[in-house]
Amino acid sequence: MVLVLNGVLQDDCPLDTSTLFLQHPVYRDYAQQLHSIQAKSIGPVGLLYVGQRELAAAAPHDKNINIIGADDATTCIIVVVRHSGSGAVALAHFDGSGVDEAVCTMVSRVQELALGYPEGRIELQLIGGYRDSQGYGEDVFYSIMQSFHKHHLEIDLTQACVGELNTMLRGEINCPIIYGVGVNIKTGEIFPATFPDRGPDQQLRNARIFMGAQTQVLDVYDSANGMLRIGPFNYDPLRGADLWLSQTDEFLLQHLSSSPDVEPPHFAPQTRATIRFIQENQFPAVTVFRDNRPRYYRRDDATGCWGLILE
Repeated sequence: MVLVLNGVLQDDCPLDTSTLFLQHPVYRDYAQQLHSIQAKSIGPVGLLYVGQRELAAAAPHDKNINIIGADDATTCIIVVVRHSGSGAVALAHFDGSGVDEAVCTMVSRVQELALGYPEGRIELQLIGGYRDSQGYGEDVFYSIMQSFHKHHLEIDLTQACVGELNTMLRGEINCPIIYGVGVNIKTGEIFPATFPDRGPDQQLRNARIFMGAQTQVLDVYDSANGMLRIGPFNYDPLRGADLWLSQTDEFLLQHLSSSPDVEPPHFAPQTRATIRFIQENQFPAVTVFRDNRPRYYRRDDATGCWGLILE
């Protein structure tokens, strides 16, 4: 009984996006405001990119980060949790796995970062999960809402650009209006965004999802030490990697995407790069994560980009 919708404490969690928008039409206005913001292409300097099944949290005074963001959300949903008093923010890219634990982690990270700052509310924003034909986006939405509704803190839903509010027709096909967002951690501004550079270890991070190595949502940022942190994790060797790599882009789309009609153009090349990485690193616990240690990256003062910390 702690989810707040349009300023009203809720006894029950909305069953789906249609119910939410029917009972609280103000979210249509909030989504329209987000649509009206010009999309930005964000470069790597000062960026903390959050991949699928990852989360990260930071405070406005963090000298390593200006923007935290995620994209490539079709049936997935990008979740932003922010403390209105301190400006501390957590962002996650949810695909339906590990949601309960990740929601608790996001809220606790924001609370930790907000300690000592003025009182404020925990605000929640959801972007993504377009109206796909299989209802995958609705399933992800419901799991997220249930998890926040079960939390012991009052959490105020201030944006729900999901379902029909993030869907447009292209010919006869539903497709997302917004695929990604960035958050300016200094100001709290949230805006549609694309990220041509998705940060270090992109193929490694994608391999974890591709191989189903973990269902948990990884916290990839150590805010106390200003370090990006990847792994450790392992996966079984991929059978038939050469066979996958010999297929057409269309084949990869149809067999490896939950939304093949609306994936961005880089889906197939990115998938091929991930499969090649897996082929070359069949046991990442041995070839990537030496002594079962994470890979740590620190912001390079000269370039503003993440650099691997070598032992």
